[in-house]
Amino acid sequence: MFRDITPVLSQPGLLSEVTNRFAEDLEQLNWSPDVIVGPEARGFIFGPLLASKLDIAFVPIRKPGKLPAATSRVEYTLEYGSNTLEIHQDALVSGQRVVIIDDLLATGGTISACSELCQAAGAEVLGALFLIELKGLQARSSIAPIQAHALLEFPA
Repeated sequence: MFRDITPVLSQPGLLSEVTNRFAEDLEQLNWSPDVIVGPEARGFIFGPLLASKLDIAFVPIRKPGKLPAATSRVEYTLEYGSNTLEIHQDALVSGQRVVIIDDLLATGGTISACSELCQAAGAEVLGALFLIELKGLQARSSIAPIQAHALLEFPA
């Protein structure tokens, strides 16, 4: 079942409330990132807002051919095929603490790929934040040992 986040975007003030909630939850989780990483496309919505609120960097992870400098890439499988993601080779520094953010946790493929890219650069992935988690798809076990935190949960 498709979960639509556009009402969050269209409701005045709600996106700010979501950003504030992510920041509060990061503190409660004791996750203190140096960098927020977000995959294309909806990680680009929540990631820069949270990074700005925390006064830290945002690093985009994109589909192939979309980044202008030298990239590292990872291919990963989805339930319906495969996909590839890329990150600038110089986007992260070894030892940086990273939190990955995206709109939805379903099967965990995208987040696992993002984590792999971050770890290959020497970064430490503290965890992953989501607006929505679809329960019952076993995503948490597929992304382990990455910790996940979602603001909302729905049955798959």
